[in-house]
Amino acid sequence: MKEFKKFLIRGNVLEIAVGLIMATYFGAIVKSFVNDILMPPIGILLGGVDFSEMKLVLQDAVAETASSAATAEVAIAYGLFINTIITFIIVAFAIFMVVKSYNHLKEKMEKKEAAAPAAPAAPSKEEVLLAEIRDLLKK
Repeated sequence: MKEFKKFLIRGNVLEIAVGLIMATYFGAIVKSFVNDILMPPIGILLGGVDFSEMKLVLQDAVAETASSAATAEVAIAYGLFINTIITFIIVAFAIFMVVKSYNHLKEKMEKKEAAAPAAPAAPSKEEVLLAEIRDLLKK
């Protein structure tokens, strides 16, 4: 329990939670962008194709009758899968750009630190003592 409390106090959990929330909503925004903005024009360019309606029907839906219950349609929705792949590509590209920017900034900071001359080390106790002796002998 002590180790868990220490983990919580360090702030990692808060950072992870914020990252997860941001990623969830970023994914929702990208999904909406793909489904509502990007795919309709692509569908028009491809001859009026609506990717969200593209599917391979394995079994048609059957309405409820007096002798049997209703059954839902069974289909492979490959159009939605295409939308999901496009969404993934956009999210992956955005993450790539963020990581690339981070790495570039990190390299720039490391070069700046390496280029900055190191401050001279403080004199040791022996050097300070010898300097005091020298100053006393000069008097």
